[in-house]
Amino acid sequence: MAAIPYKTALIIGAGPGISASLARQLGAASLRVGLAARDTGKLAALAGETGALTFAADATDPAAMDRLFAQVDAELGEPDVVIYNASARVHGSVAEIDPGAVHYAMMVTAFGGFLAVQHAAKRMIPRQKGAILLTGASASLKGFALSSAFAMGKFALRGLAQSAARELGPKGIHVAHIVIDGSVRSERRPEPNDRPDSTLSPDAVARTYLDLLRQDRNAWSFEVDLRPFVESF
Repeated sequence: MAAIPYKTALIIGAGPGISASLARQLGAASLRVGLAARDTGKLAALAGETGALTFAADATDPAAMDRLFAQVDAELGEPDVVIYNASARVHGSVAEIDPGAVHYAMMVTAFGGFLAVQHAAKRMIPRQKGAILLTGASASLKGFALSSAFAMGKFALRGLAQSAARELGPKGIHVAHIVIDGSVRSERRPEPNDRPDSTLSPDAVARTYLDLLRQDRNAWSFEVDLRPFVESF
C-alpha cells in the first residue's frame, strides 16, 4: 500500500463518526492531526486517544477562521490536508421554514467550506502540494422534501469542490468531494439486525478518504460516491 505523502491534517467540524475515524486512521498513518470544532470539550476523549491537537473555531466566521489557521500553523504546522466535515440541517416546508435558520445552515455547510478551501489554498499553492477533501451527502445530488436548506448547502459545497478542483489541480493540489449517500452507523443509529451492511461504517468511509490521499496525481479522483450495497440508486 502506498504511503500518504503528507505530514499534517486538519479536520474542521470534528466530532464522532466519520471525523473520529479519520483522526484515528490519519494518526495511525503517521500524520499529525488537528481537530477543529466550536465545542472542543466534546473532542477531549478523541484527542487523548489519538494525540490530536484541538482548536476552537466557528467555521462561519471569517475572523475565527483566520485565527484557526494561524493557530494551526503555529502549533501543528501548515496543514498538508484539510478536510471540511461541518454541516447544519434544518427541516421544514419551504412555505414555513425560518429564513434565519436557513441562512445559518447555508453558512455552516457552504460558506464555512469556502473559508476552509481559501485558507488551505493560500498555504498549499506556494508548495504546489496538498489535499482538500469536502464531505458531501445524498443532498449534494438530489433535493428531498422538507430538506431544502440542507440541499442548498450541499449543492453549493459540491459546486465549490468542482470549481476548486479545476483551479487548484494544475497547481498540484488534490481537491475531492465525497458523497456520503446513505446513513452512517453510530450509537444512535445502529446497524439494523434485519439488514446487515445497510448503513455506512464510519471506519470504512474514512478508509476511502485515506485512499484518496494515496492516489497518484496522474489518476486523481475528484468525486467519490459512497453507498451501501443495498442502497437504491
